[in-house]
Amino acid sequence: MRIAIPIHSFEPGGVERVALRLAEHWQEAGHDPVMVLGRSRGACAGTVPDLDYRVMREPFPTARWETIWMIWSLFRFLLVEKVDAVFCPGNTYTIVCVAMKLLHGNRCPPVLVKISNDLERHDLPKVIRPFYRWWLRIQGATLDRFVAIADPMRAEVERVLALPEDRVGIIPDPALSLTELDQLCVSRSAKTSQAGCRFLTVGRLVAQKNQMLLLEAFARHAWLEDTLVIAGDGPERERLVRRANGLGLLSQVRFVGHVDDVRALYTEADVFVLSSHYEGAPAVIVEALAAGLPIAATNSCVSMEWLTGYGQFGVVVPPADADALGIAMNAARHLRPDRIAMQRLASEFTLESSARLYLSELTALIHDVYRRRRMTTLGGLPYGRS
Repeated sequence: MRIAIPIHSFEPGGVERVALRLAEHWQEAGHDPVMVLGRSRGACAGTVPDLDYRVMREPFPTARWETIWMIWSLFRFLLVEKVDAVFCPGNTYTIVCVAMKLLHGNRCPPVLVKISNDLERHDLPKVIRPFYRWWLRIQGATLDRFVAIADPMRAEVERVLALPEDRVGIIPDPALSLTELDQLCVSRSAKTSQAGCRFLTVGRLVAQKNQMLLLEAFARHAWLEDTLVIAGDGPERERLVRRANGLGLLSQVRFVGHVDDVRALYTEADVFVLSSHYEGAPAVIVEALAAGLPIAATNSCVSMEWLTGYGQFGVVVPPADADALGIAMNAARHLRPDRIAMQRLASEFTLESSARLYLSELTALIHDVYRRRRMTTLGGLPYGRS
């Protein structure tokens, strides 16, 4: 199969990271993934796999207009290149794929969409939510097939997008390779004792991840000996550093920036914290499970209670409540979760398994869509009949 995959750039992000890893695995399996880039820049540019990258020359810097530029780039690519399918790697790119369906019509290849984030966006202003729900229905009516990245997401995807069961699949998010899983599973054995609790969060410094809430929770509820490591980079960094300084936390909080290999961070931590407004099935939670770290998290997706073992592996609290998150962090420090059970759950989210499942979904989608198109061309008669 020849599969087109749109991504904006090489900036660090979970959706783009997973897309690149899946494409590399598909290429090794003998398929032909093509990465259609908005721009070939970003902090991860030096570590990306050896794939077929297609990027148009920018007439001007396009970062501020990346969605419009991505629509134009993929539209132009599909005009001159033939592919069997388009893989939409996350919710961010559904607008791009809907535009392809409208612009190319029946000439548009079938689109498989990975639902990377929760569809219930309670962080949006109430006046915006009806329009957002309408937009989701448009996606469901326009795009061909959808994949939820954890089993608890299926009912939400079917309901919100108004989809029948046969248009929704479940494929665990390929958060870890088998090698990475093994390395994280053994990493905690090297931990040494230290006064205070070492809290860790990993993620892009963007509004969605709401690290501002984490700073507030830490300021109100952390002990004097506690420390907090914030790994990641993004547009919110300067604002977060200023807030940490204003809260008098700079001696306890470390901003370590983007980290390519996070294993050492999990080894050194005692509790993993997630403060997001919304997520899907966060890869960082899977990493924390593999490392055996107790978790304190906002209820930022329909899968969060399931991922934390319904209280066995962590404490889940409502989003946007700093006191609740701080109390959860202190409760998590006293948890002694079953590491074997945590690692068993993490092992469901492996690249090797999910990459094969995606290939099966793509193959079935391509056959189904082109079969239906042939029937339509023949006036509704089954292919081969007259």
